[in-house]
Amino acid sequence: MQEKLLRLPSISVVIPARNEASNLPYVLPHIPSFVDEVILVDGDSIDNTVVVAQLLLPTIRIVKQEGKGKGNAIRAGVAASTGDIIILLDADGSADPNEIPRFVEVLMAGNDFAKGSRFKKGGGSHDITLLRRAGNYGLSKLVNLLFRTHFSDLCYGYNALWKHCFDYVEIDSDGFEVETLINIRIHQAGFKIAEVPSIEYERIHGVRI
Repeated sequence: MQEKLLRLPSISVVIPARNEASNLPYVLPHIPSFVDEVILVDGDSIDNTVVVAQLLLPTIRIVKQEGKGKGNAIRAGVAASTGDIIILLDADGSADPNEIPRFVEVLMAGNDFAKGSRFKKGGGSHDITLLRRAGNYGLSKLVNLLFRTHFSDLCYGYNALWKHCFDYVEIDSDGFEVETLINIRIHQAGFKIAEVPSIEYERIHGVRI
């Protein structure tokens, strides 16, 4: 793997964050060293999110979110990114940055979109409730039926893709539904999708919304 990483395209990690100062120490130090650029999109945090981020990772780029919502933050982060590969990572500690090489390997194997899945063999969740699991299952079934897809997990935001995909996929949703929207539009654009087993952990500090 190390030899492969020496020949990697440039990689940007985009992290939407709002009041995540307490969680960033569990995220930023674990981002692999081969990542070229980390962009934190700050959504009007009233804690020390930006200061903590800069202390933990002096090279981090801070983008001020002009609008509201996760979709808006992702759009801002993607627009600011310079990498050939973009990895979307949550700031609350629920997604493990140590899984990044797995996503990159899937892209390097010829796929356009590496879709994180908690329900693929090898994946899992320490945080999902029965209600959320049922909702995700129902949504996945509906989308798979309507769009002839084979998604196992539509409500999980840990994903990676080649930046050129965004030339054909528009992000025009501001809320959390952006994760499902991106998946569907990537499929509609004809890109090659591969699901990647991923473990979701509980949010370390704060309350999931």
